[in-house]
Amino acid sequence: METGIFEKKIQKQRCTIQLTLDHFNKRVRVEDYLGHFQECIAEALKAAKDMAAEKIIFKARKENLQELISNGFLYEGSIDKFFLGSDCFFLVKYMSNERRNSDEWQKEDKILSDILKQPIKAGLDEPPSAYQVRKAELSDAGQLAQLYGKVFEVYPTPMNDQAYVRKCMEKGTVFYIYLHEGKLVSAASAEIDAFYHNAEITDCATLPEHRQYGLMKHLIAHIEEHLISHEIYCIYSIARSLSFGMNAALHQHGYAYRGRLANNCYIFDKLEDMNLWVKNYT
Repeated sequence: METGIFEKKIQKQRCTIQLTLDHFNKRVRVEDYLGHFQECIAEALKAAKDMAAEKIIFKARKENLQELISNGFLYEGSIDKFFLGSDCFFLVKYMSNERRNSDEWQKEDKILSDILKQPIKAGLDEPPSAYQVRKAELSDAGQLAQLYGKVFEVYPTPMNDQAYVRKCMEKGTVFYIYLHEGKLVSAASAEIDAFYHNAEITDCATLPEHRQYGLMKHLIAHIEEHLISHEIYCIYSIARSLSFGMNAALHQHGYAYRGRLANNCYIFDKLEDMNLWVKNYT
């Protein structure tokens, strides 16, 4: 079976649909669509069947929710104002019981409950002066790939591949990094959708020996400043539901919890549930 991630645009007589065919994570994601909606659903189901996908994720508009539910899709989360001010809803369909069932759901509920009880902090404590933060450049692609290779045993995208990181940067993904004694120790990125004016904060990683200084919170703040200066006002992030630290960082930054995507992708050493967090500056 293929292990790559491919974007595909399907144009039929009555509809157009944009897909991400994610062989590695055994899923199909509907990124956008236009035209006769029942045909859009049919094309998404066909694409999933052709690649033996275990999960379909439909990024749907409000007016199409009922039709998706009538076709067996389930609601898992939402992103406020994703489509140029209109909300996006994550409707999903599972092709196997194994993919639908999550063994860690109750534990993740407890983690989320504990996080949501924490106060949202005003201001951030500065890390030691030995840490320097800046926007990443193409020449940093090698060190970025090394960082992701060290932090993640398994990752949904091949971020441990220098060529792939360079390709992401060339396509417009923005990375911010922390350096310590000249070595890259922490990074995060923003995948920007310039058409819909939204961005996903992702690829968050810090080496274990540098995690006590809250570097990730500062990286998120720097990325937000960059996005706002480029008229990107809808910002969201998808974090491992089992990660107390990452979810807490987003909560303390004022992000709102908007749902959990079950068995969404392979990360660390297994298929994991992911929490959806959203922040708007409109």
